[in-house]
Amino acid sequence: MSRLGSGHTVAACYLGYVTQAIVNNFAPLLFVTFQSDYGVSLTLLGMLVTVNFGVQLCVDLLSAKFVDKNGYRPCMVAAHLFVAAGLLLLALLPNVLPVPVVGLFIGSAVYAVGGGLIEVLVSPVVEACPTKNKRAAMSMLHSFYCWGHVAVVALSTLGFTLLGTGHWPLLACLWAVIPLANAVYFLFVPIYPVVEEGKGMRVGKLLATPVFWLLFVLMFCAGSSEQAVSQWASAFAESGLGVSKVLGDLLGPCLFAVCMGSSRLLYSLFGGKLRMRPSLSVAALGCVGGYALCAFSPASLPALGLVGCGLVGFFVGILWPGTFSLASARLPQGGTAMFALLALAGDVGCAAGPSAVGSIADALGGDLRIGIAFGLFFPLLMLAALFFFREKGTSPQLLSSD
Repeated sequence: MSRLGSGHTVAACYLGYVTQAIVNNFAPLLFVTFQSDYGVSLTLLGMLVTVNFGVQLCVDLLSAKFVDKNGYRPCMVAAHLFVAAGLLLLALLPNVLPVPVVGLFIGSAVYAVGGGLIEVLVSPVVEACPTKNKRAAMSMLHSFYCWGHVAVVALSTLGFTLLGTGHWPLLACLWAVIPLANAVYFLFVPIYPVVEEGKGMRVGKLLATPVFWLLFVLMFCAGSSEQAVSQWASAFAESGLGVSKVLGDLLGPCLFAVCMGSSRLLYSLFGGKLRMRPSLSVAALGCVGGYALCAFSPASLPALGLVGCGLVGFFVGILWPGTFSLASARLPQGGTAMFALLALAGDVGCAAGPSAVGSIADALGGDLRIGIAFGLFFPLLMLAALFFFREKGTSPQLLSSD
């Protein structure tokens, strides 16, 4: 039996979300490079995001059955090994295959398998740990995705500056070290039962529960609202706002991630007395304002567009962990199936949002502002879903998972 305590389990899950940040945010930093070096269109770049999140959502769907059967530890180890393998393939295949974009798609698909598993596994593993304030622990966990995002952007930008963008495959190999190390870590940390054996809700029962479908829509909107800006922030800053790649990376996705992580950190510290539904409504409304700034600020004032990116990052921060907390409170016996299906909904949104932005922008002259304007649909849909959602009771304690 492992001699490590639950603190190590939580730390390994934090690193799991850093790994997830690598999966979702390293390749988008290179969208302009892929476009210039390999001739990849905006539509194909959007499809690259769709493949990443599409594979993740397929894994989400399948994991509801095989995670409980095979156990959390082997699945978590396998997830990190898939991510490492995918990053290595991303680095090697585009320069050896006759069609480079095929290599990009293969590498993305492989690391997406690991990303999908990580998304399903880390939240219930942390939820099961014997922590005092589970809402705070959940929000803190999701904040590490943001700090991982910041690290990916900042360290990758440093690497591009020192080595040149042409050496990006070396950086991909270096990023693969983190999932390899965390795979070893997960061999030794304790894993606690998510729900009592045999008491977790089955998929069929979840699908027959009306409130689950509202939660499903909320997760879809959370994923699409986040990634429709996050995945295009670097390219948007470079091409749409006319700034350099270094500034585009630092003032686009890095600003977005810092703002998102800050809101999750603040919520983990001070959000215990807030009701979830009003908090999510305010956050969705803030996203609408951020999207509007990104899409409609004049080209002569690029700073306003960057402020919009930051606002979306800040307000989108609690949408994903907040929906998880809401689900845990309303359906406490949801177990692995609930977390897997909600992760599926989130990844459907993560795939749909950026793909829609890229396709619409490509179809209308390559203007990302037009694509971002379409993205307003997602936070508006979340506001509509929240209007029909009713919390079970009015006491904040009913929303806590303590």
